[in-house]
Amino acid sequence: MSGARTPSAVAAVAFAVAVGTALLAGCSDGKASAAPELPPSTCFGVFTPAELEPFMGTGDEARVDSPGDLGLTASRTKAICNIDVDGKPRWTASAERRPAGQEVSWGSEVEKHDPDELPYAGNSRLWDSGAAVVLGCTGPTETFDLTLFIDAVPDGLKPEQRRPAFAALMKKFMESAKQQTRCGA
Repeated sequence: MSGARTPSAVAAVAFAVAVGTALLAGCSDGKASAAPELPPSTCFGVFTPAELEPFMGTGDEARVDSPGDLGLTASRTKAICNIDVDGKPRWTASAERRPAGQEVSWGSEVEKHDPDELPYAGNSRLWDSGAAVVLGCTGPTETFDLTLFIDAVPDGLKPEQRRPAFAALMKKFMESAKQQTRCGA
């Protein structure tokens, strides 16, 4: 019979399925093998779980500490989003509204990474684990500078993928931050 399965064939299929499931679940070494689940949108409503997954590593629980938006004003000048996985920092994004024209010092922590400038923003830095930019903004009633910063653990990306990934995420962050802070309004 060509369609019948012998008891040993059924047992072999069941064993293969059980082994495959155990490997996918990470049971082979007792450690989690997948990134923990993130909310549908996070960090000021800017980033999706798929965009952040390469930075989450593996673990059981992600903790997101972030305001819901970037509605920065003269009185609310800073917003920070931190994501930890099992208590370890994995992702930070921040925005700060500052008086227009203040001098920017990137500091040795950024400069030691041999940064490039972002191809679409003049006052910026791009390195293998992050990006930063300062935007000059004209709001409805005043001018101000907006400093945006991303820093993460990119171990889910190959080295050649890191700077392009951070450049793309910063571009999205810039567009959303301009809207939310009324930069250019």
